Amino acid sequence: MYAIISKANKMAVSISIRGLKKYYPQVKGYRELLLHPFRDKRTVALDGVNLEIESGRCFFLLGPNGAGKTTLLKVLATLLLPDEGSTSINGYDVEKEPEKVKDQVGYAMCDERSFYWRLTGRQNLEFYAALNNIPPDQIDKKINEVLELTNLSRVGDNRFDSYSTGMKQMMSIARALLSDPNIVFVDEPTKSLDPQAAKKMRRFLSDELAGRRKHTVIWTSHDLAEVSEFGYSMAIIDKGKIKFNGMVSQLNSRGAAGLEEAYIKALGD
Repeated sequence: MYAIISKANKMAVSISIRGLKKYYPQVKGYRELLLHPFRDKRTVALDGVNLEIESGRCFFLLGPNGAGKTTLLKVLATLLLPDEGSTSINGYDVEKEPEKVKDQVGYAMCDERSFYWRLTGRQNLEFYAALNNIPPDQIDKKINEVLELTNLSRVGDNRFDSYSTGMKQMMSIARALLSDPNIVFVDEPTKSLDPQAAKKMRRFLSDELAGRRKHTVIWTSHDLAEVSEFGYSMAIIDKGKIKFNGMVSQLNSRGAAGLEEAYIKALGD
């Protein structure tokens, strides 16, 4: 693994990952089922991942499609169980203490299909607030807070299918913030956004969540310029393995060009 390690300005670690592995079963063909019915055939999604992520920063996770980025986020968010290894979130074990971990994290999938299009933004948030076990007498207050924070108050009572792509992406952030998490996972939050909407999203995540509110933001991206401007630290993952882990500032003398060189070198292309 190509890595740059710096102890300067070391902060508390909010996420600790040790030897994390995750496998997915492969579908067997008819012939293989007949010849080898009991042979275990698996796809490796995460292959011994080791990471430490500091609190109150923007941490970027990069890698090709299918590299394991989303699987890693889902394990950290307790949506998938790992097969091997250990992971802790603010000191809580992801496998042994999932309910406590859920109180610490919010996951913004930025997938508009996870919303109910015929409901309003507010109605969608009411549904997800109930799923997150927010007390009924606090739901309206909490929804008003996240709508105001994400600048969606004026469209909160509009149907979700009337929203622009940028509004839909921001609504996913609002949903992730309902439970007052101090760690937020965002999976390609600027994907498909126009330049203006993408800029607003980046500024919100960096300046508001990580900057003013001191949240830890774990941010997957394919945009090296985005990483160059807003990242504090980063990791590159490929075929389930961490190929690079280090500080963005130490690669940033040439901006995105320096990151591109590190990215290509890490992937071996």
